[in-house]
Amino acid sequence: MALIESLYQRMGRLGTFLLKRRHDRLNAPKPETLKEHLVAWVKTIVWSLTVVTIINGLALASFVVPTGSMESTVLAGEFLFVNKFKFGPSTPQIVPFLNMPLPYYKLPPIIAPKQGDVIVFVFPGNREVADPPAFEYYLKRCVAVAGDTLQIRAGRVFVNGAEYGLPEHAQFMGWSPEQRAMVSEADREATFPPGRGYTRDDYGPIRIPKQGDVIRLTPENFHEWAVFIAREGHQVNADLRTIDGQPATAYTVKRDYVFGMGDNRDNSLDSRFWGFIPEEDVVGTPMIVYWSLPVETPDGRRLSLMQRLKNIRWGRIGTIIN
Repeated sequence: MALIESLYQRMGRLGTFLLKRRHDRLNAPKPETLKEHLVAWVKTIVWSLTVVTIINGLALASFVVPTGSMESTVLAGEFLFVNKFKFGPSTPQIVPFLNMPLPYYKLPPIIAPKQGDVIVFVFPGNREVADPPAFEYYLKRCVAVAGDTLQIRAGRVFVNGAEYGLPEHAQFMGWSPEQRAMVSEADREATFPPGRGYTRDDYGPIRIPKQGDVIRLTPENFHEWAVFIAREGHQVNADLRTIDGQPATAYTVKRDYVFGMGDNRDNSLDSRFWGFIPEEDVVGTPMIVYWSLPVETPDGRRLSLMQRLKNIRWGRIGTIIN
């Protein structure tokens, strides 16, 4: 008891507040009526949610992997602890358990995301959308950062002319040449930026935007950059080639960006399809798997909750993510 009080006293005003709160709680009269019990229960829940929300914003968060786009580095259905302090703590972004988004402020990062980092970030939205319909966290690997030039040739990634090798657990689907050719043709209408005709295997070269970069806008490329500029907070009319109502022939980038790809290269919707990730929207990096449940069978059949619980992946618990 004396040790706890001594620690609180060394914390200054915050310690004094916590010490007083602890004293009040220990000496508070025990609830007797049903109403008093309900009030005490509500206070406990509110206080717990407040503490979890603050910790979730500042330092440590939990993240559930929704898809198999990062297999076999992490698997769909895995629960990860995410280090949010590394890339800049923030005020709470969501209400825990309810997943309701909150207005938030993010502090500058201690370390900026670098090539090779596995990153958790706020999903910027699909290729044609400036504002995504829902607040979601995604998980990918950062393969290039602001100012880099990225190119993919026959599935091999090159950044600034040097090959970025496959991560340790990365994988491809094993398609036949005919299947890959069919997928590539479909990609030409789906990849970012629209109109370039890139594929998942042959992409770029493209520069990852850096704050201060000047993009030259022409009648030929305005549509390519319209959503990107709108995501930076502008009103864009691609048909009239205007930004905030004014004709534009150039645009100066406001933020730094990174390029994310899934380790499961053929089964990942990532920056190749929906665009760059603002560095300020990178919220953390996963550290360890603390729970792992399968989501579906190998043939794609969705598992019930009881089936998932019967097939807990015990061998994955405690896996370090890198």
